Amino acid sequence: MNPLKDLPFRISTLVFLRDEEDRFLLLHRNRAPNQGKWSPIGGKLDMMIGESPFECARRETQEEAGLTISDEDLHLFGYVSEKNYEGERHWLMFLFHCRRKLQTLPPDMEEGRFGFFTREEIRSLPIPETDDRLVWSLFDEHSEGFAGLRADCADPDNMVVTQETKISELKTPFFPS
Repeated sequence: MNPLKDLPFRISTLVFLRDEEDRFLLLHRNRAPNQGKWSPIGGKLDMMIGESPFECARRETQEEAGLTISDEDLHLFGYVSEKNYEGERHWLMFLFHCRRKLQTLPPDMEEGRFGFFTREEIRSLPIPETDDRLVWSLFDEHSEGFAGLRADCADPDNMVVTQETKISELKTPFFPS
């Protein structure tokens, strides 16, 4: 019997939002997963209605940040497939960068409180280990293109990560000069 077959599978989005000073919006989570850690906004796809990753990213951006966006405001820059995350489930996360900037910090909500942080400040925040090793590394290296990672998280100290695909740069830069 393979114990990984008995774990639930979740599909989610993470949305990287910035303010006018190019600081990232992060949520300090009040509940699992990643309780007590800082992470980009996002959430699970509503599979009962056939919600797409773009629809989910738009919905979560409206619900959590109060920002109404369109598909054109989003750049899908990657995905991360995490097997056996915290021994409880498998995740497939679609990672989006939002072209629209936030004007103000969203109000605190039941899920947690918000803060704006520079990329350097994020390096010293308590963030999920897999976000540090997978999500933020994808952003740092491929935010102008696209990349996909697969990670076996069964042993967090010896996580096996495989890059499945990458496009180094899009023909049109995400943030034009």
